[in-house]
Amino acid sequence: MVNQSSPVGFLLLGFFEYPGLERILFMVVLTSYLLTLVGNTLIILLSVLDPRLHSPMYFFLSNLSFLDLCFTTSCVPQMLVNLWGPKKTISFLGCSVQLFIFMSLGTTECILLTMMAFDCYVAVCQPLHYATIIHPRLCQQLAAVAWVMGLVQSIVQTPPTLRLPFCPHRKIDDIICEVPSLIRLSCGDTTFNEIQLAVSSVIIVVVPLSLVLVSYCAITQAVLRINSAKGRKKAFGTCSSHVMVVTIFYSSVIAVYLQPKNPYAQKRGKFFGLFYAVGTPSLNPLIYTLRNKEVKRAFRMLLGKDEDSRES
Repeated sequence: MVNQSSPVGFLLLGFFEYPGLERILFMVVLTSYLLTLVGNTLIILLSVLDPRLHSPMYFFLSNLSFLDLCFTTSCVPQMLVNLWGPKKTISFLGCSVQLFIFMSLGTTECILLTMMAFDCYVAVCQPLHYATIIHPRLCQQLAAVAWVMGLVQSIVQTPPTLRLPFCPHRKIDDIICEVPSLIRLSCGDTTFNEIQLAVSSVIIVVVPLSLVLVSYCAITQAVLRINSAKGRKKAFGTCSSHVMVVTIFYSSVIAVYLQPKNPYAQKRGKFFGLFYAVGTPSLNPLIYTLRNKEVKRAFRMLLGKDEDSRES
Protein backbone atom coordinates (compact mmCIF):
# COMPACT_ATOMS: atom_id res chain seq x y z
CA MET A 1 0.00 0.00 0.00
CA VAL A 2 1.13 3.57 -0.68
CA ASN A 3 1.37 5.92 2.27
CA GLN A 4 -1.33 8.40 1.27
CA SER A 5 -1.09 10.40 4.48
CA SER A 6 2.32 11.89 3.86
CA PRO A 7 1.38 14.68 1.41
CA VAL A 8 -1.36 16.16 3.58
CA GLY A 9 -0.29 15.36 7.13
CA PHE A 10 -2.39 14.24 10.08
CA LEU A 11 -5.10 15.30 12.50
CA LEU A 12 -4.05 15.23 16.16
CA LEU A 13 -7.34 14.58 17.94
CA GLY A 14 -6.02 15.09 21.46
CA PHE A 15 -8.97 15.79 23.78
CA PHE A 16 -11.33 17.08 21.07
CA GLU A 17 -14.30 15.31 22.68
CA TYR A 18 -13.86 17.53 25.77
CA PRO A 19 -13.69 21.13 24.44
CA GLY A 20 -14.06 22.61 27.93
CA LEU A 21 -11.20 20.48 29.19
CA GLU A 22 -8.98 21.61 26.32
CA ARG A 23 -9.06 25.25 27.48
CA ILE A 24 -8.11 24.19 31.01
CA LEU A 25 -5.33 21.97 29.67
CA PHE A 26 -4.09 24.87 27.55
CA MET A 27 -3.48 26.96 30.67
CA VAL A 28 -1.94 24.00 32.53
CA VAL A 29 0.40 23.17 29.64
CA LEU A 30 1.39 26.82 29.12
CA THR A 31 2.13 27.29 32.82
CA SER A 32 4.11 24.06 33.00
CA TYR A 33 6.08 25.01 29.89
CA LEU A 34 7.01 28.40 31.33
CA LEU A 35 8.09 26.72 34.59
CA THR A 36 10.15 24.26 32.54
CA LEU A 37 11.89 27.06 30.64
CA VAL A 38 12.64 29.12 33.75
CA GLY A 39 13.53 26.27 36.10
CA ASN A 40 15.78 24.28 33.80
CA THR A 41 17.52 27.37 32.41
CA LEU A 42 18.21 28.48 35.99
CA ILE A 43 19.75 25.11 36.88
CA ILE A 44 22.03 25.25 33.83
CA LEU A 45 23.13 28.80 34.66
CA LEU A 46 23.82 27.96 38.31
CA SER A 47 25.78 24.85 37.37
CA VAL A 48 27.95 26.87 34.98
CA LEU A 49 28.43 30.02 37.07
CA ASP A 50 28.95 28.58 40.56
CA PRO A 51 32.33 26.76 40.91
CA ARG A 52 30.98 24.73 43.85
CA LEU A 53 28.48 23.10 41.50
CA HIS A 54 31.20 21.91 39.12
CA SER A 55 30.75 18.30 40.20
CA PRO A 56 29.56 15.11 38.48
CA MET A 57 26.09 15.34 40.02
CA TYR A 58 25.47 18.83 38.63
CA PHE A 59 27.08 17.94 35.32
CA PHE A 60 24.46 15.22 34.85
CA LEU A 61 21.74 17.51 36.21
CA SER A 62 22.69 20.18 33.65
CA ASN A 63 22.42 17.59 30.90
CA LEU A 64 19.00 16.58 32.21
CA SER A 65 17.85 20.21 32.32
CA PHE A 66 19.05 20.90 28.77
CA LEU A 67 17.36 17.70 27.61
CA ASP A 68 14.07 18.71 29.26
CA LEU A 69 14.20 22.12 27.57
CA CYS A 70 14.57 20.48 24.15
CA PHE A 71 12.10 17.73 25.02
CA THR A 72 9.21 20.04 25.83
CA THR A 73 10.01 22.53 23.05
CA SER A 74 9.74 19.73 20.49
CA CYS A 75 6.06 19.19 21.25
CA VAL A 76 4.51 21.88 23.48
CA PRO A 77 4.12 24.70 20.88
CA GLN A 78 2.16 22.39 18.56
CA MET A 79 0.22 21.07 21.54
CA LEU A 80 -0.80 24.59 22.59
CA VAL A 81 -2.04 25.39 19.07
CA ASN A 82 -4.15 22.23 19.03
CA LEU A 83 -5.58 22.82 22.50
CA TRP A 84 -6.50 26.45 21.90
CA GLY A 85 -8.41 26.31 18.62
CA PRO A 86 -10.24 24.00 16.24
CA LYS A 87 -7.20 23.56 14.00
CA LYS A 88 -5.60 20.27 14.98
CA THR A 89 -3.58 19.48 11.89
CA ILE A 90 0.12 18.73 11.73
CA SER A 91 2.09 18.30 8.53
CA PHE A 92 3.78 15.03 7.69
CA LEU A 93 7.16 16.75 8.00
CA GLY A 94 6.20 18.31 11.31
CA CYS A 95 5.00 14.98 12.65
CA SER A 96 8.19 13.28 11.44
CA VAL A 97 10.45 15.84 13.10
CA GLN A 98 8.44 15.73 16.32
CA LEU A 99 8.52 11.93 16.39
CA PHE A 100 12.28 11.81 15.76
CA ILE A 101 13.21 14.42 18.37
CA PHE A 102 10.71 13.22 20.97
CA MET A 103 11.87 9.62 20.71
CA SER A 104 15.56 10.52 20.71
CA LEU A 105 15.31 12.74 23.78
CA GLY A 106 12.99 10.36 25.63
CA THR A 107 15.50 7.54 25.14
CA THR A 108 18.36 9.79 26.20
CA GLU A 109 16.54 10.66 29.42
CA CYS A 110 16.03 6.98 30.28
CA ILE A 111 19.75 6.33 29.88
CA LEU A 112 20.79 9.56 31.60
CA LEU A 113 18.71 8.78 34.69
CA THR A 114 20.48 5.42 34.85
CA MET A 115 23.85 7.20 34.73
CA MET A 116 22.71 9.45 37.58
CA ALA A 117 21.70 6.39 39.60
CA PHE A 118 25.23 5.02 39.09
CA ASP A 119 26.61 8.34 40.34
CA CYS A 120 24.46 8.06 43.48
CA TYR A 121 25.55 4.45 43.97
CA VAL A 122 29.25 5.34 43.91
CA ALA A 123 28.70 8.40 46.15
CA VAL A 124 26.98 6.31 48.84
CA CYS A 125 28.59 2.88 48.49
CA GLN A 126 32.13 3.91 47.50
CA PRO A 127 32.56 7.41 49.00
CA LEU A 128 36.33 7.13 49.47
CA HIS A 129 36.84 6.21 45.82
CA TYR A 130 34.20 8.56 44.39
CA ALA A 131 36.61 11.14 42.98
CA THR A 132 38.72 8.41 41.41
CA ILE A 133 35.81 6.55 39.81
CA ILE A 134 33.52 9.42 38.79
CA HIS A 135 36.08 11.68 37.19
CA PRO A 136 35.19 14.42 34.64
CA ARG A 137 36.23 12.39 31.60
CA LEU A 138 34.01 9.46 32.62
CA CYS A 139 31.09 11.85 33.16
CA GLN A 140 31.54 13.23 29.65
CA GLN A 141 31.74 9.72 28.20
CA LEU A 142 28.61 8.55 30.03
CA ALA A 143 26.66 11.61 28.91
CA ALA A 144 27.85 11.10 25.32
CA VAL A 145 26.70 7.47 25.44
CA ALA A 146 23.23 8.57 26.60
CA TRP A 147 22.87 11.14 23.81
CA VAL A 148 24.21 8.79 21.12
CA MET A 149 21.95 5.93 22.22
CA GLY A 150 18.95 8.25 21.99
CA LEU A 151 19.95 9.29 18.47
CA VAL A 152 20.50 5.69 17.36
CA GLN A 153 17.18 4.56 18.81
CA SER A 154 15.34 7.30 16.94
CA ILE A 155 17.16 6.52 13.68
CA VAL A 156 16.20 2.86 14.00
CA GLN A 157 12.57 3.36 15.07
CA THR A 158 11.37 6.44 13.18
CA PRO A 159 11.72 5.42 9.48
CA PRO A 160 9.80 2.11 9.75
CA THR A 161 7.01 3.90 11.63
CA LEU A 162 6.69 6.65 9.02
CA ARG A 163 6.65 4.11 6.18
CA LEU A 164 3.48 2.46 7.50
CA PRO A 165 0.40 2.55 5.23
CA PHE A 166 -1.75 4.98 7.21
CA CYS A 167 -5.54 4.94 7.03
CA PRO A 168 -7.14 7.64 4.82
CA HIS A 169 -8.88 9.41 7.73
CA ARG A 170 -5.42 10.49 9.03
CA LYS A 171 -6.72 10.87 12.60
CA ILE A 172 -4.12 10.29 15.32
CA ASP A 173 -5.91 9.69 18.60
CA ASP A 174 -3.18 11.31 20.68
CA ILE A 175 -1.79 14.69 21.70
CA ILE A 176 1.53 14.27 19.87
CA CYS A 177 3.05 12.07 17.18
CA GLU A 178 4.26 8.95 18.98
CA VAL A 179 5.08 5.46 17.76
CA PRO A 180 2.15 3.65 19.47
CA SER A 181 -0.45 6.10 18.11
CA LEU A 182 1.00 5.97 14.58
CA ILE A 183 0.99 2.17 14.66
CA ARG A 184 -2.69 2.27 15.63
CA LEU A 185 -3.34 4.57 12.65
CA SER A 186 -1.98 2.05 10.17
CA CYS A 187 -4.35 0.05 7.96
CA GLY A 188 -1.67 -2.50 7.05
CA ASP A 189 0.30 -5.22 8.80
CA THR A 190 2.08 -3.76 11.84
CA THR A 191 3.59 -6.97 13.23
CA PHE A 192 7.17 -5.89 12.57
CA ASN A 193 6.59 -2.45 14.09
CA GLU A 194 4.93 -3.87 17.18
CA ILE A 195 7.79 -6.33 17.71
CA GLN A 196 10.29 -3.54 17.18
CA LEU A 197 8.45 -1.33 19.70
CA ALA A 198 8.31 -4.16 22.25
CA VAL A 199 12.03 -4.91 21.91
CA SER A 200 12.89 -1.20 22.12
CA SER A 201 10.71 -0.79 25.21
CA VAL A 202 12.58 -3.61 26.95
CA ILE A 203 16.01 -2.22 26.00
CA ILE A 204 15.25 1.44 26.64
CA VAL A 205 12.78 1.24 29.54
CA VAL A 206 12.91 -2.11 31.34
CA VAL A 207 16.69 -2.64 31.35
CA PRO A 208 17.61 0.90 32.55
CA LEU A 209 14.86 0.79 35.18
CA SER A 210 16.15 -2.59 36.39
CA LEU A 211 19.66 -1.15 36.71
CA VAL A 212 18.29 1.82 38.65
CA LEU A 213 16.43 -0.53 41.03
CA VAL A 214 19.54 -2.69 41.54
CA SER A 215 21.56 0.46 42.29
CA TYR A 216 19.06 1.61 44.90
CA CYS A 217 18.87 -1.81 46.51
CA ALA A 218 22.64 -1.62 47.02
CA ILE A 219 22.34 1.99 48.23
CA THR A 220 19.63 1.02 50.75
CA GLN A 221 21.75 -1.81 52.12
CA ALA A 222 24.75 0.50 52.45
CA VAL A 223 22.71 3.19 54.21
CA LEU A 224 21.20 0.72 56.68
CA ARG A 225 24.73 -0.31 57.70
CA ILE A 226 25.48 3.27 58.79
CA ASN A 227 25.30 3.48 62.56
CA SER A 228 24.43 7.15 63.08
CA ALA A 229 20.98 8.51 62.26
CA LYS A 230 22.59 11.71 60.97
CA GLY A 231 24.77 9.71 58.58
CA ARG A 232 21.79 7.73 57.28
CA LYS A 233 19.79 10.91 56.75
CA LYS A 234 22.65 12.52 54.84
CA ALA A 235 23.09 9.43 52.65
CA PHE A 236 19.40 9.23 51.83
CA GLY A 237 19.35 12.96 51.16
CA THR A 238 22.07 12.51 48.55
CA CYS A 239 19.76 10.46 46.35
CA SER A 240 16.22 11.39 47.45
CA SER A 241 15.69 13.93 44.65
CA HIS A 242 16.82 11.44 42.01
CA VAL A 243 14.49 8.78 43.43
CA MET A 244 11.52 11.14 43.10
CA VAL A 245 12.44 12.09 39.52
CA VAL A 246 12.93 8.45 38.50
CA THR A 247 9.60 7.42 40.06
CA ILE A 248 7.64 10.17 38.30
CA PHE A 249 9.38 9.70 34.95
CA TYR A 250 9.23 5.92 34.69
CA SER A 251 5.65 5.71 35.99
CA SER A 252 4.46 7.91 33.12
CA VAL A 253 6.69 6.17 30.53
CA ILE A 254 5.44 2.72 31.50
CA ALA A 255 1.83 3.95 31.38
CA VAL A 256 2.38 5.25 27.82
CA TYR A 257 4.55 2.58 26.20
CA LEU A 258 3.70 -0.59 28.12
CA GLN A 259 -0.07 -0.18 28.39
CA PRO A 260 -2.51 -2.98 27.40
CA LYS A 261 -4.48 -2.74 24.16
CA ASN A 262 -7.96 -1.53 25.12
CA PRO A 263 -9.90 1.76 24.71
CA TYR A 264 -9.77 2.61 28.42
CA ALA A 265 -5.98 2.21 28.56
CA GLN A 266 -5.67 4.29 25.39
CA LYS A 267 -7.63 7.22 26.85
CA ARG A 268 -5.73 6.97 30.12
CA GLY A 269 -2.49 6.83 28.13
CA LYS A 270 -3.20 10.26 26.61
CA PHE A 271 -3.26 11.85 30.07
CA PHE A 272 -0.09 10.03 31.08
CA GLY A 273 1.48 11.08 27.78
CA LEU A 274 0.60 14.69 28.54
CA PHE A 275 2.16 14.41 31.98
CA TYR A 276 5.21 12.64 30.52
CA ALA A 277 5.74 15.39 27.93
CA VAL A 278 4.90 18.44 30.04
CA GLY A 279 4.65 17.57 33.73
CA THR A 280 7.92 15.79 34.46
CA PRO A 281 10.19 18.42 32.81
CA SER A 282 8.56 21.15 34.91
CA LEU A 283 8.76 19.15 38.15
CA ASN A 284 12.42 18.13 37.81
CA PRO A 285 13.91 21.58 38.59
CA LEU A 286 11.46 22.07 41.46
CA ILE A 287 12.43 18.73 43.00
CA TYR A 288 16.16 19.37 42.70
CA THR A 289 16.08 22.99 43.87
CA LEU A 290 13.61 22.73 46.76
CA ARG A 291 15.44 19.74 48.26
CA ASN A 292 19.00 20.86 47.59
CA LYS A 293 20.84 23.33 49.85
CA GLU A 294 23.73 23.79 47.42
CA VAL A 295 21.44 24.86 44.59
CA LYS A 296 19.51 27.22 46.87
CA ARG A 297 22.77 28.73 48.12
CA ALA A 298 24.01 29.18 44.55
CA PHE A 299 20.71 30.87 43.66
CA ARG A 300 21.09 33.31 46.55
CA MET A 301 24.62 34.08 45.40
CA LEU A 302 23.31 34.73 41.88
CA LEU A 303 20.86 37.24 43.35
CA GLY A 304 23.70 38.93 45.21
CA LYS A 305 22.62 37.85 48.69
CA ASP A 306 24.98 36.75 51.43
CA GLU A 307 25.60 33.01 51.07
CA ASP A 308 25.48 32.58 54.82
CA SER A 309 22.06 34.17 55.10
CA ARG A 310 19.45 32.07 56.78
CA GLU A 311 17.33 29.87 54.55
CA SER A 312 13.69 30.69 54.46
